[in-house]
Amino acid sequence: MPQSEEVVECRIKAYRLGRGWSQEELARQVGVGRQAIYDMESGRYVPNTMVALRLARVFACTVEDLFVPVPPELPVHVLENGNANANDARLAVGRVRDRLVGIPLLGERTMPFSLRSADGLLDGSRARVRLLASPEQVEQTLIMLGCDPALEILRDHLARAGNARAHCFFASSRSALAGLGAGAAHVAGTHFHDFRGAADEAANVSAARREVPDLRCRIYGFSLIEEGLMVAAGNPLSIRTIEDLTHPSLRFRNREPGAALRALFDERLAEAGVPADAVRGYDDTVLSHCEGAWHVLCKTSDAALGFRVVAESFGLDFVPLAQTRSDLVIPADMEELPAVRLLLDTLQSGDLRREIGALAGYDASIAGTLVAEL
Repeated sequence: MPQSEEVVECRIKAYRLGRGWSQEELARQVGVGRQAIYDMESGRYVPNTMVALRLARVFACTVEDLFVPVPPELPVHVLENGNANANDARLAVGRVRDRLVGIPLLGERTMPFSLRSADGLLDGSRARVRLLASPEQVEQTLIMLGCDPALEILRDHLARAGNARAHCFFASSRSALAGLGAGAAHVAGTHFHDFRGAADEAANVSAARREVPDLRCRIYGFSLIEEGLMVAAGNPLSIRTIEDLTHPSLRFRNREPGAALRALFDERLAEAGVPADAVRGYDDTVLSHCEGAWHVLCKTSDAALGFRVVAESFGLDFVPLAQTRSDLVIPADMEELPAVRLLLDTLQSGDLRREIGALAGYDASIAGTLVAEL
């Protein structure tokens, strides 16, 4: 594979200006000459370990915060697909003979093409499994429940980081916590909503206390996601507000009772003074964002609840309703597992944050932050 010269981005200047310091003041605190600070900020000089440690101590940060490796850029042949040449377009990349080929993860290419390989085969009469994967692989596998599509990206970054795997299964926030409480998962993803007039405590924290009261857990931030209505491409019915859903000819698909998005929808209906029975299809439910998107794509519904990233993956338009935070709930006793420790390290990865941040309607700045201990 062709090599690209490694580049390090120096962020000393940004930290210095954030403190309101001159180069002379920073040089005095670090114990070097002003010219050295100038050379580091201009990229002409990379400091030795001792100077780098002094800088980190002065700014109360890590060396990695000050000197950030920039991923190498290599030539790639991108298969045409809509906005494939946009900056930060997500690619699946492989080598085909003598060149790298990138397949944009847009439209139908975001959906699995083949069946998922099994780790074992069930003998239902005896409730026993014949393993196809090795016992070592099974021991290093995490089960994650939730409905944030970016959990799949976290899974792949975890696999790249070391000897660990994760299986992601779709579940509403409440079902994910129920699975965690039942001992059927290592991680539960939640995105309950902080409604006005609710308790001061964050909704995901309150939900974890309520749904798994006997389980000691830590809650970590994962992402901020834009939620709303998925509508047909071009929004031909001009759906802009909740009130527009009351048009008698418009068909709506709701989420199942207990789903966080349904709770958000009910809150928005109440705020707008719209009774549920005024929305045709309020009782017609789907069990996932993708199922709702398929109904809109196939013209069996005109609007459905979902994430912006799901709408764009299906080539649909999107009407925003809210931004919610997606958190990961992990039982405290599981944090000693090597795979969970690797997962927590992966959450701190700059590459993970960059890729999730490149998704439509996503902000990954909270990834890995400790939210609460229960």
